Parts: sequence; structure tokens; C-alpha cells
Amino acid sequence: MAAAAALWRRWPGCCCHCAQALPGPWRSLAWAGGRKRAAEEEEAAAAEGGKAPQTSDFLKGSLSLSFPRKHSIFSRFHHTTVRTHSCGKVVSDEKYRDPFKLGRKDLKNLYEDIRKELQASTTELREMCEYYFDGKGKAFRPMIVVLMARACNFHHNSSGEVQANQRSIAVIAEMIHTASLVHDDVIDDANSRRGKMTVNQVWGERKAVLAGDFILAVASVALARIGNATIVSVLTQVIEDLVRGEFLQLGSKENENERFAHYLEKTFKKTASLIANSCKAVSILACPDPKVHEIAYQYGKNIGIAFQLIDDVLDFTSCSQQLGKPTSADLKLGIATGPVLFACQQFPEINAMIMRRFSLPGDIQRAQEYVLQSGGIQQTTYLAQRYCHEAVREISKLRPSPERDALVQLAEIVLSRDK
Repeated sequence: MAAAAALWRRWPGCCCHCAQALPGPWRSLAWAGGRKRAAEEEEAAAAEGGKAPQTSDFLKGSLSLSFPRKHSIFSRFHHTTVRTHSCGKVVSDEKYRDPFKLGRKDLKNLYEDIRKELQASTTELREMCEYYFDGKGKAFRPMIVVLMARACNFHHNSSGEVQANQRSIAVIAEMIHTASLVHDDVIDDANSRRGKMTVNQVWGERKAVLAGDFILAVASVALARIGNATIVSVLTQVIEDLVRGEFLQLGSKENENERFAHYLEKTFKKTASLIANSCKAVSILACPDPKVHEIAYQYGKNIGIAFQLIDDVLDFTSCSQQLGKPTSADLKLGIATGPVLFACQQFPEINAMIMRRFSLPGDIQRAQEYVLQSGGIQQTTYLAQRYCHEAVREISKLRPSPERDALVQLAEIVLSRDK
């Protein structure tokens, strides 16, 4: 346990944005305070007739972290008028806005606009680049961007309208994301994405790499057209993080206690950096206040990490048809995600499998069984809840608006999604 404690003491000094990628509750854990809070939450759960959440051995000992139940992490942040029924049940007068409905207006013709940007000289290149821009994606990142733009605009000057350059950032974010998917599928030799064959399976690896490069190049041109050096700097950081994150994923740590820090840093760079920096970019266009820029960045960072943590859970709990891609894909690639790392505490034999990247016959099946038998899935979900908790805390610093409340609601949607 001394080694586990040392890991958390070392974490703030980690390279790049790694320390910032952890939410406040992780950075500010106190040795005795954690135990006290865990005891208080267990008592509260018992009083409500609920079951207290489990805590991984990875976080036990002299360092303790308790995880809140999902339904409790949003209620304290909702700025609403409440009334109490005679039975004592508190009911909120506020109905949270549906993020997808609120963002729909600004995202109308999103994919058509992207396809216009991707005008290529050859028919084949155009077809490859437009392959994933068929309107069947979730458009999760552009939706967060336009909602953040509206929330920040309203916070600054009571105007909720999205500026043209802010919408351009939503378009650019989706292009960068899709280019990264094309490249990821080449690296992983993936054969399906969003319920259909991958670009590399249809056109071959070499052309897929070039298609991903072309999408990134077009996104860079669109970024330059905004004409703001600060925005360019913020969003080019995303591309650097994507590459560094991929290198982190290709490597592994021999030290068991360093693996989780490595995993979280990789998760930030590969997934959360795009959301965090896109949110920051639209906030810069909304107002000059650095505090607002930090709020937007922190929200995007925490919601992005939570999104990926749940994605890693779904890799074990959802079927291929739901996800639109093969399940247990990470194990097949030799990658240990949150559920596996938590399961190691109960089944130490997984550590040897991680070091050989699940390469021996039977490794993948046994690792799956260990994860399902352990609390790894639940503990990864609890960790995602903590990140969502921090995202909600950050966004609640903005002035109340329908878009701000939609971003609060989005945190719950991230936790409850099944694909």
C-alpha cells in the first residue's frame, strides 16, 4: 500500500497536462479525511437502505477514496426552486433541457458542411473522406462545443447565439475526431466502425492513412480561416496530444502502481484533450475572462475522461451490435483499460497477462472472466462518476442558462449511455 500511496503523491508532478487531467477530488485526497468521508457515506447509504459502494484495493490502505452513487452527484449542483410534498420527498420545479434538442439547431447541416470542406480532386479520395460523415455518428463533440459556446456567450453578455467562428470550431472538432478514428483503425487493423467496414478494410491501409491526413489538413485550413492565433494554438495542441496519446497506448508500464497513471494520461490525450480544448476555444471567442476559459476547459476535460471510462466499461458489457464495433477490442489489442486494472487488485495473475499483452492462448478469455467476476466494471463506473461530478461542479460556475443546464444533464447521459 505504500507503493499505491507513493503513486498518488507523485501524480501532480507528472508530465504535460496529466496532473490537470485528474479532477480536484483526486488531487486533494487526505489520508484520514478519505477514511472519514467513506465512513460517512456508508452510514448515509445504510440509512437510505442502499448499499455502500465498494472501494478498490488499489485505493485502500492509507489512502482511501469513496465513490458517490450516480443519482446523488448531480442534485447538489442544480440551481432550482424546490417544493416538499407531505411525505417529505423533494421535487424540483426545473425540467432539464435535452442537450441533443438544444444543440440540434446549431448542428443542422453539420455533415453537409463538412463534406463541402472536403472537396477533393479525385472521386476516390472524396468518397473515402466522406465515408464516416454520413450523418449516422453521435456528433457528441460538436454538440458539447455549441452548447458550451452558447453557455459562455450568455454568461458574458446574455447573448445565447452561436458565432460563426464558434460553429466552425464544432465542425473542426468533428473533423479532427474522425481523422483520428481513420488512423486508429489502421493502427489497430480494425474491420468495423459504426456498424460498417472501416476505411482501411474497404480501400486498404495506405489510402486510409492518406485519407486521415487529408481530413486533418482540411481541418487545419478551416482553423486558419478563423484568423485567431490563440485559437490555432489551442486546437493544434489537440493534434499533438492525439499522437502522444497513441504512443502511450502502444507502450506499457512494468510497475503495477504506475499503470493507472499511464492509463489516465493516455485517456486524457487520446479522448479528453479534443473536448477540453474545443470548449476552451469557443470560450475564448465568447469572452476575454481567463476564469471562463478555465471553466470550459475543465468541464470538457472531465466529461471527456468520463466518456472514455464508460466506453471502456461498455467494451466488456455491451454487444457488438450495440457498439457498432467488436467488443473486448482493447484486450485483443493487448491494451489494459480501467476495468482490467481494477480487477488486478482481486486477481493479481492478470499482471502477467498485461505484461505479455494478452498474447498467450486463453489470456483474453480469462481476463474477461476476471473482470466480470471482480468489481472492476463497477469501480471504473464510480471513477467516471467522480469525473462527471467535477465537470458539473465546474460548469455550475457559469450563469444559469438552458445550455448550461443541458451540459449538466449531459454528464448524466454520459454515465447512462449503452453505446
